[in-house]
Amino acid sequence: QVQLEQSGGGLVQAGDSLRLSCAASGRTFSNYAMGWFRQAPGKEREFVAGISYGGSVTKHADSVKGRFTISRDNTKNTVFLQMNSLEPEDTAVYYCAAASDWSLSSIYPRLYDYWGQGTQVTVSS
Repeated sequence: QVQLEQSGGGLVQAGDSLRLSCAASGRTFSNYAMGWFRQAPGKEREFVAGISYGGSVTKHADSVKGRFTISRDNTKNTVFLQMNSLEPEDTAVYYCAAASDWSLSSIYPRLYDYWGQGTQVTVSS
């Protein structure tokens, strides 16, 4: 089992920045690739960003490319999502997730094994 504890999020204005964190416990963190997803009301959960086991490979959704950055610190068992130039369309509940079998095609929630509790990000215009 892997437990994922999220922190960060909140209410910000358009153009502001936020950083989400997700701390893992339970198993060897570097054995899991990590991802961030988000879900807005009435919409399906969508891929935001993913990062490989050691952190050398990342993938970002087109909608956030250039504004959001995923990173990880395996010494602290933590993955981050730095969100800059936030837009009202970024408003959603954000989830971190862990995958034992990951590739650059791993953009579907069903491919991830463990999930954080979710954190609300609200961007006002």
